[in-house]
Parts: sequence; structure tokens; C-alpha cells
Amino acid sequence: MTTDPLSRSGLRPDQVPADFVVDQGFDRYSGADHGTWGRLYRRQHDLLQDRVCEPFFAGLTALGIAADAIPDFREINRVLKAATGWEVVAVPGLVPDRVFFTHLAARRFPAGFWIRRPEEFDYIEEPDIFHDIFGHVPLLMNRSYADFVAAYGAAGLRYADPADLARLARLYWYSVEFGLIETEAGLRIFGAGIASSPGETLYALESAKPNRIRFDPVRVMRTRYKIDDFQQSYFVLPGFEAMPDLAPEPLEQAMVQARALPDLEADAVIAGDRLVTADDRQRRPAA
Repeated sequence: MTTDPLSRSGLRPDQVPADFVVDQGFDRYSGADHGTWGRLYRRQHDLLQDRVCEPFFAGLTALGIAADAIPDFREINRVLKAATGWEVVAVPGLVPDRVFFTHLAARRFPAGFWIRRPEEFDYIEEPDIFHDIFGHVPLLMNRSYADFVAAYGAAGLRYADPADLARLARLYWYSVEFGLIETEAGLRIFGAGIASSPGETLYALESAKPNRIRFDPVRVMRTRYKIDDFQQSYFVLPGFEAMPDLAPEPLEQAMVQARALPDLEADAVIAGDRLVTADDRQRRPAA
């Protein structure tokens, strides 16, 4: 396929709608495109065994996301909308923040429709359909996670100050993109940035290098992150029911606390941090 995602939509830049939503163009995927999807899917599906949270695999199954072909958004949406009110919309690449927040608040997940070239198999700079659909969409079948992502979109529309938006972005980064979660079977992945990356899948759970810190919204909002390397710190939720409350009052209370404190580097460990130890990471056999 073409290397330019926008050209797949059949639109010129001046023709992109204000909401950036375009047709997925499912019938235009080539056999090579479907083959790339299948290779990515099989590799990551196998690697995530005993490493990703169980609702992730449950979501893949329920939505019919499989190795045989790139998913058709229309088929996904029939199941997803009935379950949690969400739907996937195709966009030709990264969208402006306010467009992104607006979609999330309306329970529309903007997903890139293009798939990486073979020479980009192991690394791409901009999220493609594999990251967006395989990594993000399965957990939108989980009600607590789905409600949090919608609340995040609504929260983004309430704030305008760049510093506040940066703090809000850290909540998303360290949960939806790079979150870890405690389960009865041990520490597991739920962030899409980990779940769609073979290298970070192993690093996040098994490397001794990164910090693993119990999730606290104010602590997270103070913590910078890097976008061009594995994370130096991961934040660990005790369960999906503990996703941060982003309703206006509790979020503003947390924001006030974060504003009053200095930002922290991505690798910082401070007094009051509760670190997840090697024993916590250990996979425990099911009872």
C-alpha cells in the first residue's frame, strides 16, 4: 500500500473533514497488508500469554479480532457499541488534541486505518492500525476502562492551560498507554503501548531497570515521560475499578495538588512512593 496514510482515504489535505473521520477503505487492503497484520498479531498474541490482563484476551475474542485479516471497523462496531457504547472511527493519522478529546468524550475511538510497511515491522513512529486496534480496542469492552477513556475525553475539553493538559496527558500515558495492573495471577499489562510492542512487553514486566510504582493520580500527573524509548517508570493499578475518577470535582482537586508541586523526571523515585517488588511481579499459579 502507499506510504502516505492520507492518500488511502482518497482525500487531499484540504478535503479532510473537521472531525478527521474518513472511510476505513477496507476493500483496498492488499493481501500483503493482511499478511503483515497476521504476522504482527501472531507474534504479539503469543508473547502476551501470561503477561496481559485477562480482559484483554476476552475483548479480542468478543470483537472477533484475529490473525486472519485486518479487522473491519464496521464488524467491530456492531459488537462494541452494544457492549459499552463505543465505536471505532478511521482517521488518517494523529489528530489535534481537541478533536481527539471530542471523539473520546462521545465514545468514538479514532484509529489509524493504515498498516506499517514490512521494513517498519518492528518499529513505527506514528501509531498504525495494529497499535490502535490490537492494542487499544479490546479493553474498550471492559466497562470501567471504557468509562475512564470517555471521561478522559470530557476532561480534556474542560481544560485549556497547556500545563494542565500536560498533567492530564500523563494520566492517559501512564494508564491507557503504559499501565500495569495487579491481578490474582500477578502483575499484568493493560496499556496499549506495551501490549502492541514485543520489546516493551518483556521489559515492562521482567526487566530490573524500570521503577514500578503504585498508581496515585497526583504522583502520575507530576511525572514526565519519554516517547522515544522504553518507559523508565510504570504505574500499577490494583484493578480496573481503581481507574482514576475524572469527574470534574475530584479531578480538579487532584489537579490543584499537582499544580502546587514540582514536576518529576520519568525515572524519579520519591518519598511516599510504594514500589512493586519482584515478589509482586511473580506469576502466581491460579487457585
